[in-house]
Amino acid sequence: MSIKSFSAKIFANYIRIKIDQWASHPEEVQKQVFDNLLKKAENTLFGKDHDFKNIKNYRDFAKKVPIRDYEELKPYVDKMVSGEPDILWPEKPLYYAKTSGTTSGAKYIPLTKESMPTHINAARNAILCYINDTGNAEFVDGKMIFLQGSPELDDKNGVKLGRLSGIVAHYVPGYLQKNRMPSMETNCIDDWETKIDAIVEETKNQDMTVISGIPSWVQMYFEQLQENTGKKVGELFKNFNLFIYGGVNYEPYRAKFENLIGRKVDSIELYPASEGFFAFQDKQNEKGMLLLLNSGIFYEFVKAEKFFEENPKRLTIGEVEAGVNYVMIISTSAGLWAYNLGDTIQFTSLKPYRVIVSGRIKHFISAFGEHVIAKEVEQAMQEATEKTNARITEFTVAPQITPEGEELPFHEWFVEFEKEPVDMREFIMILDKSLQQQNSYYFDLIKGKILQHLKINKIPVNGFQQYMKSMGKLGGQNKLPRLSNDRKIAEVLEKIKTQ
Repeated sequence: MSIKSFSAKIFANYIRIKIDQWASHPEEVQKQVFDNLLKKAENTLFGKDHDFKNIKNYRDFAKKVPIRDYEELKPYVDKMVSGEPDILWPEKPLYYAKTSGTTSGAKYIPLTKESMPTHINAARNAILCYINDTGNAEFVDGKMIFLQGSPELDDKNGVKLGRLSGIVAHYVPGYLQKNRMPSMETNCIDDWETKIDAIVEETKNQDMTVISGIPSWVQMYFEQLQENTGKKVGELFKNFNLFIYGGVNYEPYRAKFENLIGRKVDSIELYPASEGFFAFQDKQNEKGMLLLLNSGIFYEFVKAEKFFEENPKRLTIGEVEAGVNYVMIISTSAGLWAYNLGDTIQFTSLKPYRVIVSGRIKHFISAFGEHVIAKEVEQAMQEATEKTNARITEFTVAPQITPEGEELPFHEWFVEFEKEPVDMREFIMILDKSLQQQNSYYFDLIKGKILQHLKINKIPVNGFQQYMKSMGKLGGQNKLPRLSNDRKIAEVLEKIKTQ
């Protein structure tokens, strides 16, 4: 055992003790975060506009500060981005994380001197919890790759601007710099396909032990490695045993990954976003990720089924239940207040609080009132692939409301297979049955002959990559919506299929 791996085990044990201390007092910790946030921001423009000085408790806050999404918070963000200090948080931000917007174009998410360390510490602690949980620390001596956006930053009225993953690249600790790949020069390549080719050349002869990134883009890297070398990833990197991911559910990709690697490897799930680092998988044998309650983020939760009602009830951490679909609302040390992140989560455990990401509040299918969410279609796909030994590259689902002729409407699944099931009818039956078992509304619609059973539209090899490229979203932190309530994505995929 090297000095570095030995030291990592000692530090991991120390961090685990610290985590267990705050995790055992969740409501107390969240109250401290809440009080600190309000005190710090009471003299900002937002704090004055919402009378922070006279907010005595959470219920006062809920009355004075409405839930807002980015578009609704934009008047404050615009003042901040124009260069004004003390708008959402004291002084100016350290950075703006630039992300893709919906109705408002590009989004500028502030990162402050108080919030930036929480991103770095959370990523570090996720790895340390893995070491503490498994006793495996040897990987720290090998090479580690983090597939991320370019670390090159622009300037926006005196504040550095870039993708979150590119900003975070500047904070890799010194003791990991010699292990980190790819090189800064390669990391700065903008074109994703060119970048992947360069990363393959740089890494194919290295002792890679940790690989991290969004599964769909890591998959592209693995495929290029295999094509370039003719070897399985696990054969090429004999000491590669840890995959770190976030952004999307890994389970639908797991079978294909294990085929590309040639064996099973451990994995750590993260829940990072430009708006904050919310959770990470702290135990290999526990479902869900530990919600970070002491990282400068105050959480509120609204039941997803009630979210679009007028004045839905807002809950704090002590009021939530396991297994319920909640919209997660955050107030942060970056100056986001009662902010609707857009994600829906479910608690898998309340002691400690662990969560899974169940989808996006705007990403669902409810063309007939069924309100199918991402977690349900992903679980159905996982069951179907496991039971039929099929492997998929990617998939998305859309409603077909106006089929041809006298057909009943249906859910149309667009699937790119790496390995098709021997019996496609069995595969479809398992998918459909799983969805009916998870979603009673969908079951009733099938039983009542309002909907027919789902159908699969097979997408050609690299079809989803072609779609993402056509949208200008190839690589980086971009993710394909798992399902839509309209056919905008479906229409593009249909054109790709017929080319």
